[in-house]
Amino acid sequence: MPAYATNMRLKFPILALILEIITIILFAVFTVYSDGTNHDDHKKPSNETHDEPEPMKLYPMFQDVHVMIFIGFGFLMTFLKRYGFSSVGLNLLLAAFGLQWGLLMKGIWHRDAAGKIPIGIDSMINADFSTATVLISFGAVLGKTSPVQLLIMTVLEITIFCLNEHLAVEILEANDVGASMTIHAFGAYFGLAVARVLYRPGLRNGHENDGSVYHSDMFAMIGTVFLWMFWPSFNSAIADPGLPQLTAVINTYLSLAACVLSAYAISSLVEHKGKLDMVHIQNATLAGGVAVGTCADMNIGPFGAMLIGFVAGIISTVGFKYLSPILAANLGIQDTCGVHNLHGMPGILGGLAGIVAVALGKKDGDAAMQAAALASSLGFALVGGAITGLIMKLPFWGQPPDQNCFDDSIYWEVPAEEEENEESGAHADHSKNKAEV
Repeated sequence: MPAYATNMRLKFPILALILEIITIILFAVFTVYSDGTNHDDHKKPSNETHDEPEPMKLYPMFQDVHVMIFIGFGFLMTFLKRYGFSSVGLNLLLAAFGLQWGLLMKGIWHRDAAGKIPIGIDSMINADFSTATVLISFGAVLGKTSPVQLLIMTVLEITIFCLNEHLAVEILEANDVGASMTIHAFGAYFGLAVARVLYRPGLRNGHENDGSVYHSDMFAMIGTVFLWMFWPSFNSAIADPGLPQLTAVINTYLSLAACVLSAYAISSLVEHKGKLDMVHIQNATLAGGVAVGTCADMNIGPFGAMLIGFVAGIISTVGFKYLSPILAANLGIQDTCGVHNLHGMPGILGGLAGIVAVALGKKDGDAAMQAAALASSLGFALVGGAITGLIMKLPFWGQPPDQNCFDDSIYWEVPAEEEENEESGAHADHSKNKAEV
């Protein structure tokens, strides 16, 4: 086993400060405030007919998406019993840098007449979306990577994501309003490719800290509920105003509701004595939001949205129960959060549903282009993730040794740790003395 230097004192501050300074310089050169008009031709969040634009009209949607990114994703990953600081804390770090980098990378394709990148609420929403891809991939490598590695992944993944999204949505002109293909499938398979390259044989038989306790699972449910509540905003934020946006809200709302019932049902069906598994409830209940994304703004009918959510809940739960162990044992893909089951397979389901919906004339478009966009997203994710994984695997990024994976104390000051150990030791001694008496 390689001896990694995990001291972050120089490598992390230097990388973080250099990245931020470069970003500030790029903002100084290339960005301006948006004048409220829509500069993003393929996504029309504020297609106003009034003389005066309404630049703040989308702010409530932006806030909903922001809550999902920082609270939803952050707390969803706190299920690990000794990794809560890293789950929420590194989520904040990656999201804060990612949205800045996303503004620049997406803005490259949507410059104004002067060559500047206009920044408004619509571009801030899209920047948050680009950040979501990184947080999905983060789930696949959770507990096994250093902050330095994760910052490197953020830079590379958002750059590749923006390239793929430009190809899929603008050149191929595919419909993907809720980004089942370009965010969820892309983020999941990018993360799985990274996880495969970073495979750790020493973790083949598991790790004592790769699990939850009662209160860590409760914290994770906070993330689940926030994501579940705000997902209609995520899928509708960049839809055309008016009926398409309303349709996206309704379809997502119904898909999520149907998904919960099928996820609970299958969880009870496959678990010992019909009990519910908290892993399924935290994750598979959200699969309906992922799967309905591509055709969220299409006239698929309320029953169509519910059917998509119903199927997504089933495949996600079955994936957690049966497929994740197979991927780990046979393919060497150690997917900590099960992003393949929440984002990967439901993302593909969403892409396939979009192909069918467009073929049936539910929205203008070309079914072949929908299929090409799905293939592009998977291709960019797998190749880009493998390359990124190879760069992250270099031995000087401060990655944790196997025995220190899934443990906050290697990168964080954990103030209560010694106290807890002393208390548990004292409690054990007390119990022992009592037993002897």
